[in-house]
Amino acid sequence: MTLYFGLAGMLASLVLLIGLAYRGWTILLLAPLAAIVAAFLSGEPVLAHWTQTFMLAAARFLAQFFPIFLLGALFGKLMEDSGSVQAIARFMMEKFGAQRAILAVVLGGALVTYGGVSLFVAYFVIAPMAVALFQRADIPRRLMPASIALGTSTFTMSALPGTPAIQNAIPMPFFQTTPFAAPGLGLVASAVMAAFGLWWLDMQASKARRNGERFGTGADTFAASADSELVRERATVSQAFDPAEVEHGHVSADLPPIGVAIAPLVIVVCVNFVANVLVLPRIDASYLAQPRWGATSLAAVGGVWGVCVALAIAIVVLVALNRARLPALRQSIDAGANAAVLPVLSVGSLVGYGAVIAALPAFELVRAWVLGIGGGPLVSLAAATNLLAALTGSASGGLTIALDALGGTFMRLAAEHHIAPDLLHRVAVISSGTLDSLPHNGAVVTLLAVCGSTHRESYRDIVMVGIVGAVVALVVVIVLGSWLGSF
Repeated sequence: MTLYFGLAGMLASLVLLIGLAYRGWTILLLAPLAAIVAAFLSGEPVLAHWTQTFMLAAARFLAQFFPIFLLGALFGKLMEDSGSVQAIARFMMEKFGAQRAILAVVLGGALVTYGGVSLFVAYFVIAPMAVALFQRADIPRRLMPASIALGTSTFTMSALPGTPAIQNAIPMPFFQTTPFAAPGLGLVASAVMAAFGLWWLDMQASKARRNGERFGTGADTFAASADSELVRERATVSQAFDPAEVEHGHVSADLPPIGVAIAPLVIVVCVNFVANVLVLPRIDASYLAQPRWGATSLAAVGGVWGVCVALAIAIVVLVALNRARLPALRQSIDAGANAAVLPVLSVGSLVGYGAVIAALPAFELVRAWVLGIGGGPLVSLAAATNLLAALTGSASGGLTIALDALGGTFMRLAAEHHIAPDLLHRVAVISSGTLDSLPHNGAVVTLLAVCGSTHRESYRDIVMVGIVGAVVALVVVIVLGSWLGSF
């Protein structure tokens, strides 16, 4: 009976967390409050869980991933202020034109986010490009959010091998993998997501054309600014960039040539590959086993190292190539660095909440239910990650909570079932990017705001390209992985 009462307390705390977070309350206070409620209703020591469970888990997340948040946000801000992202958007407009407006928007978003540009920086640059192309092609404005989401928030976030997205980095310490885990399956999943999404969007555009639906008469400006308080609080839980910093710094009016604009993106991908696949596996890092280095291993930290080195080198090259286009370099650097702080603390708070929930005796009921799902460890891992990402509205938060609570168990089950850790990595990351796109997701709220659209107008298409397409890809990966193993 005590366990079931504790389970009711866990659910009550989750309802509190979701309800108030959706209304714009800061997760920095909500997460510890919800954790305290759960601990209190479970009869556990409240203060001990706050300082020894919640804070230690949050601090561990910061210690592992703050470098990626920091360098990723800084890289994205410098790409924006140098005019590089705008140059890429203009290039895509010129090459594809209004005849292939949807494809141009999808590929433009995919190019910049796979190269390491933060999602929200991409939103505020790709959206004007989408307005111009959709208006010229007379495609309904309501399809803009789904087109941008397909390119920025699906396959480049969770499936493409080597993507520097934080979601692709989170499983690395748990499974001792690299960003290039299961590259073949990642490419298959990317193809499924992209093909399904483009098919749906093209079908909807054709249907609208037959029905006489046009671009619309809405204003070409955005419905909400980047520093809108409601948008900001929801957005920083779901992604690694504080939208308020988008408007800080100085954006260059002198756009770089396309080769200069793309060069830093290529460097991120190439250096990431060289570091993780060719260099780090060959170095002697046995010293990491010493207590002074946390008694860890290269396999546990190498993936994060590789992404950090790739972003750092790309930042140096970016500044060197565009120094004249960055007259307010210090302000741009300050804005980029500041943009990392609120997101990493917000996600860290969610991780702390998850650690408290996982430490409660009643969590054994949840663990038993998850592991009792039929289909083997891959299906159980996918279900647990999907559920937590959906409830928190955060792919990174839900993924970290799931792996913090169950990562060791899944590694043990994988060894028993002869499942490669690389396959666990890819299934976990793709699973985090499916049901996280429910209506309360911060990225969804922000995207609709910058496109001047509403849930009623555009959310169905976001569901199709961001959830249904991702679920189809996840099923394909699980089936192929179960038959053929990791490749």
